[in-house]
Amino acid sequence: MQPYELIKAKRDGGRLDPADIRAFIQAYTAGTVADYQMAAMCMAIFFKGLDSRELGAWARAMLESGEVLDLSDTPAVKVDKHSTGGVGDKVSLSLAPLAAACGVPVPMISGRGLGHTGGTLDKLESIPGFNVNLPTSEYRRLVREVGCCLIGQTAQVAPADKKLYALRDVTATVDCIPLIASSIMSKKLAEGIDALVLDVKVGSGAFMKRDEDARLLARTMIGLGAEMGKKVVALLTDMDQPLGRKVGNALEVMEAVDMLRGEAPEDYTEITYALTAEMLVLGKKAATVEEAREKLRKVVEDGSAVRKLKEIVQVQGGDPRAIDDYSLLPQAKSTTDVVAPRDGWVTAIDTEGVGLAGVALGAGRQRVDSKIDPAVGFTLLKKTGEKVTKGEPVVRVHFNDAGPVEDVKTRLLAAYRFGDAAPVARPLVRERID
Repeated sequence: MQPYELIKAKRDGGRLDPADIRAFIQAYTAGTVADYQMAAMCMAIFFKGLDSRELGAWARAMLESGEVLDLSDTPAVKVDKHSTGGVGDKVSLSLAPLAAACGVPVPMISGRGLGHTGGTLDKLESIPGFNVNLPTSEYRRLVREVGCCLIGQTAQVAPADKKLYALRDVTATVDCIPLIASSIMSKKLAEGIDALVLDVKVGSGAFMKRDEDARLLARTMIGLGAEMGKKVVALLTDMDQPLGRKVGNALEVMEAVDMLRGEAPEDYTEITYALTAEMLVLGKKAATVEEAREKLRKVVEDGSAVRKLKEIVQVQGGDPRAIDDYSLLPQAKSTTDVVAPRDGWVTAIDTEGVGLAGVALGAGRQRVDSKIDPAVGFTLLKKTGEKVTKGEPVVRVHFNDAGPVEDVKTRLLAAYRFGDAAPVARPLVRERID
């Protein structure tokens, strides 16, 4: 079938043949299907969806549009984690060395921050010298010899997805579950992994605001993984407030190191342990989640987790001294506080609002080519469920450029909700799906 016929068939609710889907994706990657034709197809999928057979063919065609990395020279079960994105979500920075310290190889290809959510690559690059642009030969070697490597998407990995994501971003088709699921899974399965843990964020700071949408996305990705012979487990985790106390690239690196020393906020520690424990079970290093958690506690207590992070930093060109001496990380020149307007309790936080305040300050990017300031960000002195008195600081703003600071403080105050009683606490892990 010709592109026009395929688009028309999907627009009218028809089912596409897997061979036609594969040819369509191949032609788009090669440039013989135009952007406007793919945009029309994406909008047709947005309204009419893809059934399981179509979705499997679409995801496989995206995966096979480029190189599928072969890590068979690392014999152990290789496991990665993917987060759908949130604010203060620095879990990968602590999870990867934790899992590797327990013997699970972690091949991780990560992304940059865009919009209100932060990106793992930006956080890693706030460590002086850290190189996320390694060739695939070095990626393979480090996974084999160190047990972990954290890099960005290369031009050879899922090029169809790289091209399609940019198109979806400007055609209002980002929030389409079949397209989200196939985008994530095509990139993750190209890494050379055997199993995957999904952290599907739910709440005011997540792309999925409702549990039912997050659940559908998780089940869709688990189904794709099963079709391609990969074991996938998903946790639906809370993003109704930022994770931990730090938001901003270098600030989040500091908190990640604190977590590996057993000194991080409880919510961040719990989410990291929950996700990493699932990795240890999938990686056959623990029979149960309880056994896995005990192993994780041990590598934190004996210092193995921090030592593994230093090793990762060193082999990827970074300065491992920054893990012990935070003054070697980017530092903001000034701070100012946002204070509580009344006595009471923090009843809610508009987490997306906090993330957008970070973008306005320079901690995030509004466009793919925007520059970020790795030093700036926030320390959340008060979070949901905590008592405040009028005039008490609730957020500390770390800044270099004073220009946007008053706007940022206004945004942060607007993101906080105050009331006369503490809200009912919600579970950090809302659901487990496998």
